[in-house]
Amino acid sequence: MAGNTRGTSPAPPKASDDPLATLASLPGVADSVDSVRKGVDRVYGHRIMRRRSNEVTSEAALRGARGSAALSGADWALEEVRRRTDFGVEGEPRTVGAALRLTAEAGQLLSVWRQSPLRVLARLHLVAASGGGRISGGADGAREPGGTAGDTVGRPRLAAEPVDEPLIELPLPDADEVAGRLDGLSRLLLTGTEAPALVTAAVVHGELLALRPFATCNGLVARAAERIVLIGSGLDPKSICPAEVGHAELGRAAYVAALDGYVSGTPEGVAAWIAHCGRAVELGVRESTAVCEALQRGAA
Repeated sequence: MAGNTRGTSPAPPKASDDPLATLASLPGVADSVDSVRKGVDRVYGHRIMRRRSNEVTSEAALRGARGSAALSGADWALEEVRRRTDFGVEGEPRTVGAALRLTAEAGQLLSVWRQSPLRVLARLHLVAASGGGRISGGADGAREPGGTAGDTVGRPRLAAEPVDEPLIELPLPDADEVAGRLDGLSRLLLTGTEAPALVTAAVVHGELLALRPFATCNGLVARAAERIVLIGSGLDPKSICPAEVGHAELGRAAYVAALDGYVSGTPEGVAAWIAHCGRAVELGVRESTAVCEALQRGAA
């Protein structure tokens, strides 16, 4: 998949055939992209990254999962997330457990994402909602453990199926619109783009929140998909810049307001959403920079 901050994509389409590249030209977006790139480059250049990058990656994953869970209503202290080993089947413990599983899973799905984003989205929902399972064939690609199909887990919702996503109160697209837009998003990603990684990640994130294609866990899945784009694009290949931390720090109200701008479809609204996602990545960079400095001092 193209995303492109650190590398180039094979035979990218012309900008006129590339809607994501068009978004990159919106006012203020280039500044956000440049600021994110500089921040990511700085943390990758930290001396700790030459010797202890695996530790930074692990800590970023933990903090990212905590941030994503907080946005989905389970705002636990970092040390509580760190020490807990029991994550229940309902309520806040289930949300935190789902966020941890998704963060661990995201880096394992890059090769599948490049071939079939829809299969990865189905897998992410399966992991979040049921805790595991295998990727099987087909466009939806997922089944519950034991092979049972036909539940709401691991597949886009059907007509009249309800959605449990209390944070997002936007009008809910119907199942046919969801299917069409998911297919369009998948084709766009598979075609490739010259757009910066931040733009692609923000659009994937925004579309999934706007559509809420699954019965549950849409926010968790959307943020995990954003992470996959940032890793797979080459912007953050070691997954040390947890945007989820930044989204949580900016707050739920700002998150929802920025999403409203994206859903409006106006140039100003879409640009504001991309900038919001960029700021989230920068705050994730700041978090991992602090981790690097703590490791350097021997304090972590």
